[in-house]
Amino acid sequence: MTPTSEQDYILGTHDAEVERLGLQHQVWRARALDAWRRAGFTRGHRLLDVGAGPGYAAFDLADLVGPEGQVCAIERSERFVTVLRERARRCGYGNIAAHCQDVSIDGLPVEDGSMDGAWCRWIFAFLRQPLQLLEGIADALRPGGALVIHEYLDYRTWRLAPRSALLEKFVAEVMGSWRDDGGEPDIALDLPGWLEEAGFELRELRPVIDIIRPSSFVWQWPASFIDVNLRRLVDLGRIAPALADEISADFQERSGEPSTLMITPTVLEIIAVRR
Repeated sequence: MTPTSEQDYILGTHDAEVERLGLQHQVWRARALDAWRRAGFTRGHRLLDVGAGPGYAAFDLADLVGPEGQVCAIERSERFVTVLRERARRCGYGNIAAHCQDVSIDGLPVEDGSMDGAWCRWIFAFLRQPLQLLEGIADALRPGGALVIHEYLDYRTWRLAPRSALLEKFVAEVMGSWRDDGGEPDIALDLPGWLEEAGFELRELRPVIDIIRPSSFVWQWPASFIDVNLRRLVDLGRIAPALADEISADFQERSGEPSTLMITPTVLEIIAVRR
């Protein structure tokens, strides 16, 4: 295992982020479960959860494969892995193996051709060498093994109607901060071509975008992200504290208006099969 500074984790690993990731998974859970079903994930499978965070998806995958299957959950944050392992122990999930490992440096802790499927959500966008991970997943999967990915396709679609120049400023700064850290927010533009080059057959490509009002449960996902990341952008020196306060106040005001519409960042759902 390569030691990783928790401070280097782009969105943090504190309790508030663990909670936010739980909310995020609740919002996206139904779509993940449906994609896994269409990919053929089933009882007895050995599945990879790459970039598992504190394990919300890993536990759903563990329920899906049952006691005769196994989930290999890989996460570089020691804090998140500790949360995952403690819950697995407390709840009796013996079919989850949690590994604290930086996949961009150390690769995957499984034998080539040993896995029936793999799941990734919002990890490629944050990697300096995403193609290296994709090739590692290809090696880990058996022929016919399926890979399910959720990654951003067009992050700038995150907007409000009526328009908010302040939210659009926030979105631009978030994208800039990820790129400054070596990532690429619109990484899904590259993934289909890379997948075919890595030996995958593309089975399904689906854009996912919502238009919602403040009364929607989905609204809580981007709303919680704004709260966490305004503080991060100030700490990075990308925006002034006064501007952060202005963005927050504007968003809170818009959230209190039932007629406000939010268009979410566009995500690409990919189901690909190892040839």
